Amino acid sequence: MNNQHLNTQIESISMVEFDYELPQHKIAMNPLENRHDSRLLLYKEDRISEDIYKNVHKHLPENAHLVFNNSKVIAARIIFKKVTGALIEIFLLEPASSLLHSQALCQKKSSNWQCLVGGVKKWKNNEVLESAEGIELKMTIKAKLKSKQKEYCEVEFTWDDDVIFSEIIANAGKIPLPPYIKRNTTSQDSERYQTVYAKTEGSVAAPTAGLHFTEETIQSLNNKGINHSFVTLHVGAGTFKPVTAETIADHEMHQEYFEVHKETLEILADASKMIVAVGTTSLRTIESIYWIGVKLLVQKEEDPGTLSQWENLDLEKHGSFSKQDAFSAVLTMMKKNKQEVLVGVTGICIIPGYHFNVANALITNFHQPQSTLLLIIAAILGDQWKIVYQHALDNNFRFLSYGDGSLLLINQE
Repeated sequence: MNNQHLNTQIESISMVEFDYELPQHKIAMNPLENRHDSRLLLYKEDRISEDIYKNVHKHLPENAHLVFNNSKVIAARIIFKKVTGALIEIFLLEPASSLLHSQALCQKKSSNWQCLVGGVKKWKNNEVLESAEGIELKMTIKAKLKSKQKEYCEVEFTWDDDVIFSEIIANAGKIPLPPYIKRNTTSQDSERYQTVYAKTEGSVAAPTAGLHFTEETIQSLNNKGINHSFVTLHVGAGTFKPVTAETIADHEMHQEYFEVHKETLEILADASKMIVAVGTTSLRTIESIYWIGVKLLVQKEEDPGTLSQWENLDLEKHGSFSKQDAFSAVLTMMKKNKQEVLVGVTGICIIPGYHFNVANALITNFHQPQSTLLLIIAAILGDQWKIVYQHALDNNFRFLSYGDGSLLLINQE
């Protein structure tokens, strides 16, 4: 990409403009007893109102179509022990060697993963550790440090029994609560840090906007004629990675794996539907598919499954394309390749000034100061995000993963 073009788009976006004071007591440390009792801030036409998630169907038209992320959180935190007795925590990020999550989680006897390692300085290359706690399968899990990279370590896990890796971590690991939830994980978190529709294993952080939905809430939407579809985007630990750069131009966005069924793409292409993304992960996924379609139209690639951080800015130079044209290009490619599921990787960074091509509304939690997720909110609301967040703070909304949320309409006519 032309660096001058890149700079004119993003270099002026200073992260300090997206800072606000978030007191510790405003961060929800625990979920509410009933998911759908969480408060819902509604922002429409510069007006703020309030309700609860149980009533979300009352605030959406009959032509609304919700898009949920059905990724399931894995028990990614595993404690291992050195021969000296020292404990080392290994946090699974994603499979090594470009394996799909579904493939890596079904491996037997051994599996290689990119990991974050607490106390990695105490761990020598090729030194073998043994699992220290949480094993109900009555077996020993071993971990060997293969290499240390800048952002992660590659770790090889081995075990003797004929059990797949997903069973190993379900028994040996713990649910990885975000670092700002400053307490120990409990048995309750194993259920409550998953959406009720979680299905496809692979996330190391929950798609938290969906945590508020119950079967009853979804049924209320269905009763009104409001349907839904699922995408899968495996949320990485990068979702919590703070932006330490002064401008967003110098921040390296995390990439995440996604998959979407053909039937869902056909629904998303329908111009008569009001598309409501449930969570920033669903939003990133459906907007990324639009740009993959544009890549197909512009670059005539056979299978442009990866979207890099600022690639959409470069694609914008080739003119505007309708949602229908972009999605039609993706569906044509899938038909040619006999694909039922679109698989890809996205690193897209949605920032103020972004034009939304697929989503008409977003249901989302309240996000951390100076985060890439807050930039998405600013892309929707402009400077009004400050008024919305101040209202939430002043009126005791609960913030971050286990907190309350909002329904934001995207008006970019």
